[in-house]
Amino acid sequence: MNLTRQLIGSHLLSGTMTPGEEIALQIDQTLTQDALGMLCYIALEGMGIDRVRTSLSVSYLDHNMVYMDYKNPDDHGYLQSIARRYGLVLSRAGNGICHLVHIGRFSQPGATLLGNDSHTPSAGAACMLGIGAGGLDVAAAMAGIPLRLRMPEVVEVRLTGALRPGVSAKDAALWLVGQIGVAGGRGKILEYTGDGAASLTVPQRMTLANMGAETGATSSLFPADGMLRRFLTAHGRAADYRPLAAAPGCSYDGLLRCDLSAIEPMTALPHQPDRACPVTEAGEVPVDQVFIGSCTNSSYADLRRAALVLEGHTVHPRVSLVVSPGSRQVLRHLLADGSMDIFVKAGARILECGCGPCVGMGQAVRTGGVSVRTSNRNFKGRCGTADSSVYLASPETAAACAVLGRLGRAEEVADTARLAAAEEPAAYLQDDGMFLFPPADGRDTQILRGPNIRPMPSFAPLPASIEAAVVLRLGDDVSTDEIAPAGPAFAALRANIPEAAKSAFVRLDPDFPVRAQAAGQSVLVAGENYGQGSSREHAAVLPRYLGVRAVLAKSIARIHRTNLINFGILPLRFAGGAGYDSISQGDILLLEDLPRALETGQVPFRDLTTGQTGVLLLEVTEREAAILRAGGILNAIAAGEGGPCS
Repeated sequence: MNLTRQLIGSHLLSGTMTPGEEIALQIDQTLTQDALGMLCYIALEGMGIDRVRTSLSVSYLDHNMVYMDYKNPDDHGYLQSIARRYGLVLSRAGNGICHLVHIGRFSQPGATLLGNDSHTPSAGAACMLGIGAGGLDVAAAMAGIPLRLRMPEVVEVRLTGALRPGVSAKDAALWLVGQIGVAGGRGKILEYTGDGAASLTVPQRMTLANMGAETGATSSLFPADGMLRRFLTAHGRAADYRPLAAAPGCSYDGLLRCDLSAIEPMTALPHQPDRACPVTEAGEVPVDQVFIGSCTNSSYADLRRAALVLEGHTVHPRVSLVVSPGSRQVLRHLLADGSMDIFVKAGARILECGCGPCVGMGQAVRTGGVSVRTSNRNFKGRCGTADSSVYLASPETAAACAVLGRLGRAEEVADTARLAAAEEPAAYLQDDGMFLFPPADGRDTQILRGPNIRPMPSFAPLPASIEAAVVLRLGDDVSTDEIAPAGPAFAALRANIPEAAKSAFVRLDPDFPVRAQAAGQSVLVAGENYGQGSSREHAAVLPRYLGVRAVLAKSIARIHRTNLINFGILPLRFAGGAGYDSISQGDILLLEDLPRALETGQVPFRDLTTGQTGVLLLEVTEREAAILRAGGILNAIAAGEGGPCS
């Protein structure tokens, strides 16, 4: 078998590995991040367990670290007490970004990892099957309930050659996302093979596995080989290594070839990660801001190479350069080798070890400004400024842009041959001082709840029919950032659904929350790839709280589709896209015979405004039908339909 099927097969609890068939997987580890962790743990509290049932669960405080008022510190107090109560490891604020810290400290080749962050597939660099999901699915996994998903196809990504000096794994990742597209990986796992894959360090592999999420892929996977053994040994974890690789001559469902030696410095143009092109073809665009960091590119070698590009230069007068190391461990190495001194001398502003600007937590660019970022997404408005333009690039390219004040390449300002000397440490500094490990029994722990932390809203079961207005009509590639906005003001409300609901879709339509709530019951119409991007389940629960009962779309992104079901929203699809063009915002639709539709997969509808009739597709498994019938996964679990949790 190929490597992916080996890992899935060793964790398969039900179903067969036939692409498209529902399977159930045992989950070994979970991770959560704080911006999305609140609902996850509020749900876990209601599941009636005393202790998490995974081999390891880690709660990371890495997103909501801007303390504008009491809300984020209250949330962190809650998460710390929850970790103690239920047996999780807690990574304190400032320790680092979840994906970077987890792969160094806790990764286990051959294991499964479920995370409430869409970039959990980063763990594939350590030969873990990392899958991103909504927080309710992660809570269910911690309660001992298997993860259910459709068996993906496995696509071989065959890498040959080696990266040239001045060219980064980020450049290869952008090239691949450009080839696959932001929806082209849906229903697939990308498995990396070839001599080119063997030449990449684990942090370089992590960049590729991380960016696989931007294609909609379920996960990405590299073999456990000598490179991984060196990485784990450098972290003092040689005993955790075991070799794993695809069997010789095994088959795949598809093939994508990439010659690393042919890759050149790349960028992704605004406002989608797949708008990739060589930097030389993007034009000499003036740049106002540069951000070097994020879970995609904040390893030691990433930042060391950026420092070498900056050495001897001063940041252009127009540019604000901000640098965020991925972890305290990385920061200490950069302090020791003088890299931080180079950043400071060049004029960089040093941020704390966390996600920061990548998720809109501070460092917005000026009105109409241009930002070059080493992060993974450049959706419109994600950086905090609605009319800005964000270009994605490697750390080397980003550093060059900071010096030049425009889009440019590292070779314009530095001897790129020097960059090859920037290697990962032979031994990483070890310090677990910012982890809080749980006691053997945490049942006497007092859960800390600030005034902004509210219970999970309850939702009614599915009715026999739905008559509702189309409160919003959308185009293609609407991201969860546009549904449930990022940024410190919005993210601080995520434990308070009634308040957070007031922000739903406000960057696309400021009147949406008031209009939706006034409608009482409503539906949304969207184009292709609705709900791409972040795994944030708020993009489902906020519209559900405002009365949205169904989404009619040409296609829906994988994680978001599951989140819709988990909150009792019907994920309906236009057959072949037909019908999308004929429904207008404000039309009144009647969705009929819904109990039967859960069995047949077809929902008859009538547009009471125009008289049009048709059929929508409702492609759900028996388990998903039970969740929708109950009005959401929490109702289904309470009714004993979600699996063992008590």
